[in-house]
Order: sequence, then C-alpha cells, then structure tokens
Amino acid sequence: QVQLVESGGGLVQPGESLRLSCAAAGPFFSNYAMGWYRQASGKQRELVATISTSAKTNYVESVKGRFTISRDNAKKTVYLQMHNLKPEDTAVYYCNRQYSTAWGWGQGTQVTVSS
Repeated sequence: QVQLVESGGGLVQPGESLRLSCAAAGPFFSNYAMGWYRQASGKQRELVATISTSAKTNYVESVKGRFTISRDNAKKTVYLQMHNLKPEDTAVYYCNRQYSTAWGWGQGTQVTVSS
C-alpha cells in the first residue's frame, strides 16, 4: 500500500489562491493516472481534477479555468493550484489514483474559503 500525504490547505478569503501538494510514498507513481478529490461536509467525495501518465488533464466543470493539476514524477508528487477560490470550494481535499483507490486514502487537507 502506498502512503499518500496531502498538504497546503488553509483558510482563505474568496478570490484568493492555494497550492495543494500530495506526496506518494511508494513505487511506480509514474505508472498511474492521478486525481484530486474533495469532500465537503455532509456530501459525497467528488473527483475534481485528473492527470494522466502523459500529463493530460481534465477537470469537473465547477473548477475549470480556476484549478490546475500537475505532477512531478521524480518527486512522486501531484499538485493542485487553485485560483479564485469560492466558498463552495470548501472541503477536505485528497489525492489518489484516478481509476483505483487501492492505495487507500491519506488524511486529506482542509480548504476553507470564507470571508
């Protein structure tokens, strides 16, 4: 099982930015498409951004144009740059493989957007 450690969350005001990081401790990171998920209080976890092994990206409509996912295979890290944050982006953010959660879940990182 691969350990996933998310970081970079915090409390920000609407319109501000954050950059999340997720470090994966384990082999073969570059072999997998990765994704950022989020779970707001009382809601189901949703996949908001994905990046393939060839760095092709996709986003859920609500974050398109504001979020950018990237990866550094040498560092076994996936990033989520978030701009123009909105209160509805408030959630715990997790990373994981796009097509499997066999690695289990990390502790996540809390993002709170509030004035």
